[in-house]
Amino acid sequence: MSRVLALTGSPSLHSRTDVVADHALRRLAHAGFGTGHLAVRELPAADLLAARTGQPEVRRALAAVAEADGLVVATPVYKASYTGLLKAFLDLLPQDGLAGKTVLPLATGGSLAHVLTLDYALRPVLAALGARHVTAGRFVLDSFVERGGGPDRLRPEAELDLYQAVDEFAGALRQGPAPVVVTAAAPTVATTTP
Repeated sequence: MSRVLALTGSPSLHSRTDVVADHALRRLAHAGFGTGHLAVRELPAADLLAARTGQPEVRRALAAVAEADGLVVATPVYKASYTGLLKAFLDLLPQDGLAGKTVLPLATGGSLAHVLTLDYALRPVLAALGARHVTAGRFVLDSFVERGGGPDRLRPEAELDLYQAVDEFAGALRQGPAPVVVTAAAPTVATTTP
C-alpha cells in the first residue's frame, strides 16, 4: 500500500488549509492509501529555524517525508507565495528530498489574484527537490471553506474540484516510477459567481 503524507504550512491552529488537506487525505484513505498529516507549525520553531535536523521531532518529520510515496503539499498564500513556515521546512530537505515522489500542490487564499502561486512559487521548489511527478494543483478560495455549526467542510463545488485533483494524484501515484514530469498547466480554481 502506498503511503501519502500531507505537509501543511499554515501557522494557524484553525487553518482552512488544514481543512482542505484533511479532505484530500480522507479521499485518499477511502481509496486505500495509508495517510498521515504533518503540520509544520507543530515542530519546535527554534529547531526548525536553526535547521537542527538532528533534533528528534525534526528528524522524525524528515523521516516521514522520506518514507512517503506521495505528498500533498498545502499552504495558505501569504504575500503572493507559500508561507515562510513551509519554506523553512522545505529548506531542511536534501537537494533530492522529493526524488521518486508524486506531489499534489494545494493552496488556499482570499483572492483569485493569488491563483498563480501554485505554478510560479510552489511548483518550482517541488521540482527543484526532485519530485518525480508534480500533478495539477488546486487553489481553493477561503470563502469556500465553511466553518462553524459543526465540522468544517468545503462547499460542494470546491469539494468536487478538489476530489478531481486528488483522484488524478492517486492515479499518478498508482502508476509507480516513471520519468520526471512536471505538469505545467495552470491550476483549476474552484469559484462561483455571486
